[in-house]
Amino acid sequence: MTRSKRLGIALGLNVALVAGQVIFGLIAGSIGLLADAAHNLADVAAVIVALIAVRLSRRPPTPEHSYGYHRATILAALANAVVLLVATVIIVFEAVARLGNPEPVRAGIVVVVALTATVVNLVAALVLYEKRVDLNMRSALLHMAADAGASLGVAATGLVILVTGRFLWLDPAVSIAIGALIGVEAWKLMRSAVDVLLEATPDDLDLAALRIAMTDVDGVSDVHDLHVWSLSSGIRALSAHVVIESQPSLEQAETIGQLVKTAISEAFTIAHATLEFETVRHDGRQPDCESDLERHVPD
Repeated sequence: MTRSKRLGIALGLNVALVAGQVIFGLIAGSIGLLADAAHNLADVAAVIVALIAVRLSRRPPTPEHSYGYHRATILAALANAVVLLVATVIIVFEAVARLGNPEPVRAGIVVVVALTATVVNLVAALVLYEKRVDLNMRSALLHMAADAGASLGVAATGLVILVTGRFLWLDPAVSIAIGALIGVEAWKLMRSAVDVLLEATPDDLDLAALRIAMTDVDGVSDVHDLHVWSLSSGIRALSAHVVIESQPSLEQAETIGQLVKTAISEAFTIAHATLEFETVRHDGRQPDCESDLERHVPD
């Protein structure tokens, strides 16, 4: 099943869920259910953004966008993280206000609706789950998993109130606790998305090991000005200056370049590599070549 279809299923489930939670949350007078509805409303927006991003990422490169639209998925992940953080802050603020003045809730309705929401969100999370790491899909999955946990917490709270007839403060308290946990995960997701946009070296890539793999190729004596960044969660690009031993012909240099690309493509998941070749001078020293960044940064 394609990502677009899976996102479409998750979207339909969440639209129906938000409507039900708002209606029954107002009937039951539960801040927990309304908080859960707010999270799911954020999910609806998140899935819509993720769906648009997936479709944009499939567009072919153009002269104006030579790398294509892969970054659209990262922008979607960043937007989703921000929305989730904002929604969490609003919910926690409302829950704190309710904590000082707890109000009666119809606990039976809360338990049934919250358990239903837990199941729906778990189904949506399973639909979106995939082994490949993609920040866009991960952000949508995070929304679903977070709401499944939130709904389960609301159900547990409703059950306690239903059985004891007391502890009304648990309804807003559980919203605060769940909001804090979701906020931490959303913050991590936002940082990951920002790292990609800032073209930081991927966290799971060992730059020293990559350099060794390149210099181990026959004919390569050194590598410098090595940069690796992510176009999207699953697509990495590399640029580097490769110092070649002796004075190879153009055909030999091309062969060495292909060997370098082969050595790093699978082991380090480098999808696109741009290599600039240099040769060792007759005195054994490498050519004086400052980095492109150093040449173009103004004084």
